[in-house]
Amino acid sequence: QVQLVESGGGLVQPGGSLRLSCAASGSYYAIGWFRQAPGKEREGVSCISSRDGSTYYADSVKGRFTISRDNAKNTVYLQMNSLKPEDTAVYYCAADSYFLTTVRAMCLGMFHVDGIYWSQGTQVTVSS
Repeated sequence: QVQLVESGGGLVQPGGSLRLSCAASGSYYAIGWFRQAPGKEREGVSCISSRDGSTYYADSVKGRFTISRDNAKNTVYLQMNSLKPEDTAVYYCAADSYFLTTVRAMCLGMFHVDGIYWSQGTQVTVSS
């Protein structure tokens, strides 16, 4: 039901910025960003509700990253500022079509398998 096309990854120096984009087709109740570094568990970075705009941020990115949406384009963005080497990971966009899943629950990985959709992922590397 939902297709996600992600772009914007790349190489950036510590302290720099990147902006990720995720263009969606179909409908969903929540959408957000996850990341996974080699040897580490997948981490929910930031998620936003399509119904009321409520947001969730992981403690590790709060104050540095901002999630936003363009409803007309059905696109969500992740503005990443003050990037650190520990932000290096593959970043994925995900959308949840299960209406009972809250933004917080989605970003914590508590969603129905049948209702979640994933982008192809994009590499973000923060290095000198």
